[in-house]
Amino acid sequence: MSSVASFLSEDQFTCSICLDMFTNPVSTPCGHSFCLACISCYWDKSTGHKAFLCPICKESYRRRPELHINRTLKDITEQFKLLSEGGPESEGFSGVVGVGESSREGGDEGLRNAKHPHHHRPSRQMPGHVMAEMKLRLQPVQGSEEASHPSGRPSQSDPADASANVPLCPIHQRGLNYFCHNHQVCVCSSCLETAEHQGHSAALAKREWEMRKSQLGITEGELKDLVTQRERKMEEIKRALKDIKVCAERETAGSVQVFSQFVSCVERCQSEVLEAIELQQRYAEQRAQGLVRELELEIAQLKKRSAKLIQLAQTDDYITFLETFHVLASPPQTKKWSETHLNSEVTSGSLLQAVTDMMERYREELCKLPQLVLRTDGSTGQHASSEQSVPRIIPKVRRVQEYAEDVTLDPNTAHPRLIIAVDGKQVCCGDRHQPVLDTAERFDRVVCVLGRQGFTSGRHYWEVKVGDKTDWDLGVASRSVNRKGKITVSPAQGYWFLSLRDRTEYAFRTEPATPLALSLRPSRIGVFVDCEKGQVSFFDVEAKKLIFTFVDHFDDMIHPFFSPCTNKSGQNDAALVICPVATPE
Repeated sequence: MSSVASFLSEDQFTCSICLDMFTNPVSTPCGHSFCLACISCYWDKSTGHKAFLCPICKESYRRRPELHINRTLKDITEQFKLLSEGGPESEGFSGVVGVGESSREGGDEGLRNAKHPHHHRPSRQMPGHVMAEMKLRLQPVQGSEEASHPSGRPSQSDPADASANVPLCPIHQRGLNYFCHNHQVCVCSSCLETAEHQGHSAALAKREWEMRKSQLGITEGELKDLVTQRERKMEEIKRALKDIKVCAERETAGSVQVFSQFVSCVERCQSEVLEAIELQQRYAEQRAQGLVRELELEIAQLKKRSAKLIQLAQTDDYITFLETFHVLASPPQTKKWSETHLNSEVTSGSLLQAVTDMMERYREELCKLPQLVLRTDGSTGQHASSEQSVPRIIPKVRRVQEYAEDVTLDPNTAHPRLIIAVDGKQVCCGDRHQPVLDTAERFDRVVCVLGRQGFTSGRHYWEVKVGDKTDWDLGVASRSVNRKGKITVSPAQGYWFLSLRDRTEYAFRTEPATPLALSLRPSRIGVFVDCEKGQVSFFDVEAKKLIFTFVDHFDDMIHPFFSPCTNKSGQNDAALVICPVATPE
């Protein structure tokens, strides 16, 4: 660097924007210097862009760097201005022709340069001690351009080699004072002359460290902004989830209430229809009885006349015969029964057809409700976006599967004819009683068994394989139910279960029973219990469809309830199997 240290040119103190000497110079994080007003105006005009660029190297910054006046560079620039203008500090210095200038330039050219300072202002040579001081003050702010050869490569002079704090190159034993941009490593001046780093861009390591350290603040600020944005988004999602939960609870409570009212309305309508059918039957019975009495009376009268005619035919008294013949031979006054019929709406089947058609329409409309909920956003009622779309199949089965319980059978409650597997997962009905103790817990007349697990709170779910059985009962029962003798099964008696009879007749055991029309015959039944809501639901697991839901209030601990029913001479001998619940996806 000794050759460079002898001269300083005006270009080193010229702003690349206004092409004049620095006024309040500032340095960007990439190491280039400009006038404070020039770079500020340049960036003000680029506010429409997403980044702020350095006018020289085009390095971009997302956030506008905070600039401060470089006092060292400002002082050196002011001293250079005094030397260039021939001030007191320039006495005793000889003029040196600048790069590209001719030594033959005369006084007129010098006058022109004095009037126009931007036109080839000559450089000045300074004393050695002043030059050394300015060089040391200039190095920290000029970056790679001032620390390089005129060819763009750092010189062989390593000013920090003598410092014990600078690590040495393991190959050349010189200070690692330079940073290679291509390989992103610190090297010494000798390394830069090797073929490995030939033509690479390099800069003073200390200046590169200062520049990148200043960039850390900008990057750290950007990361903090990103973290803040995501924390706000996370809080927004949490608030939205809280609102969704509140709305879901409100919708659930309202829906349960409406469906309960609907069920009550259906039950009331059922009672009225049955009553109407009964009235029709009673009316028909009364009319039939009246018609029968009339017919009996006429039959008696006709038989009496017939008897008189027989008696008349046997008499020999022709006088009596002739006097009574015309009375008995004349047609009797009887009712014309050919037009009399006993008709009723009950026999026509129109009422049953009307009920069937109406329930089919209701069933179709009710089946649309879950799909309607899935196709819309629950909070707004608007159609969900593709990002938030959900499968069209009803997901309720998979949702309740999250509350799966490891249910096992309790042999102490099983009817003597029931045969329970060793693992407590299967039960079937045998042909004869098993040698078991008749305890208070055991059912002695109904072929059923309870689960070991009892529930008083929370949500619980289990699945049972029913296969091709012709008869079975599944559900829950209260712990305090009667287990001896004949049992009345209904929710009022502490039983909530679904039944199958004769392969096709499904019903929920209420008083009277609630028949269920299933289009498909399920082979695997899921049972879900919500103790707080008093809800018992039954699912067709394979079809992923809800079969039936009953809402009540559980005053006592409830247990899973199982009945394989009697085997019917081998037609229903298959076992009920408690199956492991598949993990929801």
